Amino acid sequence: MKLDLYQVDAFASALFKGNPAAVVPLEKWIDDELMQTLAMENNLAETVFFVPSENPAADYDIRWFTPEVEINLCGHATLASSFVLFTILGFSKPSIVFSSKSGLLKVTRNGDMFEMEFPSWKPERITDYPEGLEAILGIKEIIGVYRYRDLLIEVAAEEEVKNAIPDFTALKKTGEKIILTAKGNNGVDFVSRFFAPSIGVDEDPVTGSAHSQLIPFWSEKLEKNKMFAKQLSKRGGEIYCEQLSNEKVIMGGKSVFYMKGEITL
Repeated sequence: MKLDLYQVDAFASALFKGNPAAVVPLEKWIDDELMQTLAMENNLAETVFFVPSENPAADYDIRWFTPEVEINLCGHATLASSFVLFTILGFSKPSIVFSSKSGLLKVTRNGDMFEMEFPSWKPERITDYPEGLEAILGIKEIIGVYRYRDLLIEVAAEEEVKNAIPDFTALKKTGEKIILTAKGNNGVDFVSRFFAPSIGVDEDPVTGSAHSQLIPFWSEKLEKNKMFAKQLSKRGGEIYCEQLSNEKVIMGGKSVFYMKGEITL
């Protein structure tokens, strides 16, 4: 069996920026164990697989795997899949609809920008969270802790997000996925970083699913529906954000093609 594989830098306007994803189009699903093994072999934050959907409301069914586990939502790999479908595989409709474990996801092409309609996951403030997070994350002071799928940690300034030095061994022991965030500067509404060693990704370069939580959080806090965000990983990423409704957010970003390969099994 031979499978095509495309590697795409998502949420990036230049090569070697944003978040690389491995995209594997399928005609029908292969075994879950094989998909997980391929994701482990690729050793990127995400390997994404999609097949033509039997759901009349969707074009494709989509699934995402880290090197260690399958996850329920991934933005950058969905963006990369849309890029491959629109620019390489000849998808001709104005929008692609993916059916996923997080519901239907709509992606619309607008020139070289791809706008993804994702669920709005508003995190709520909590007081019960792992002790010693300041030391584990290498930060000075936590302003607030919130949860939806992940722990969202607010700090006072962009520089504190940028300069955080997590202890990934200690963080993995908590079992938590962490969004570290603060208000941005110089035309940037908010910044973030994302840490998930418990699922095999110490730091994700750009994280769409985190922005399903960040957009409603900052939209309420800043009293804005449209925002511009940056993820302050080493590779960096830019996300155009909109709080569309209580149920939906929009994330916009560009992608850059890196390579095509062939998997032989």
